[in-house]
Amino acid sequence: MGKGCTTATKYFLFLFNLLFFIFGAVILGFGLWVLLDNQSFMNVLQQSSTSLKVGSYILISVGSLSMLMGFLGCIGAIYEIRCLLGLYFTCLLLILIAQITAAVLIYFQRDLLKDEMSVIVKKIILDYREGNTTADAAWDYIQRSIHCCGWSGPGNWTENPVLKNNSKSEYPCSCANLTAVNSSVPNNGFCQSESKQWPVYTVGCASSVENWILSNSGVILGVCIGVAVIELLGMILSICLCKSIHQEDYTKVPKY
Repeated sequence: MGKGCTTATKYFLFLFNLLFFIFGAVILGFGLWVLLDNQSFMNVLQQSSTSLKVGSYILISVGSLSMLMGFLGCIGAIYEIRCLLGLYFTCLLLILIAQITAAVLIYFQRDLLKDEMSVIVKKIILDYREGNTTADAAWDYIQRSIHCCGWSGPGNWTENPVLKNNSKSEYPCSCANLTAVNSSVPNNGFCQSESKQWPVYTVGCASSVENWILSNSGVILGVCIGVAVIELLGMILSICLCKSIHQEDYTKVPKY
């Protein structure tokens, strides 16, 4: 490989490692958001399932590792350090294999994950009292934000002990369809209804979440493909630079 080609490879590898560092920061930020955000669907799930909390720690670890690898890759590319480039290639290959494995597992276990989410959300609805706990407040936020009620529909709330044993006609305030009521309603807890027919949204949150995922599937898929392409290019460039450094070292050996 010529000197000009080696220089171009070196700086292209530096650029891709910089992008890899940025993607690692994005993954780290997403993991922290899943772990720390108190008003999201993720928070509702991790209140009843430790698997999502473990997943957030994995995202944080992968993001931190990606940032470290991007940093080491940049240093190895600029200073042409073969051991750093080899370590970078190996770690990048392992991460790519792990990502493909995780994607395959999620795809084939999607029905099981959907059933697990259904069980978790129905338990939150069953244990709901006045919106005092973190899980209750997060679920209220979800229902208000995406204009839905219950998991499969408002009928899920009929199993709640407070509503079942209450002689008054009450409904969850966060389900209130503001176009069907005359005045604003509180954000959390239960509201009284003037009739037995609840003025709530008739759409369940399961279908709303599904529609959101489907509408954003192109963006999600594009991000995944973009990350994979950057990883593959980084692997190819690191190998090419390693080989060129190896060849140049041999040319420096005196000939007799």
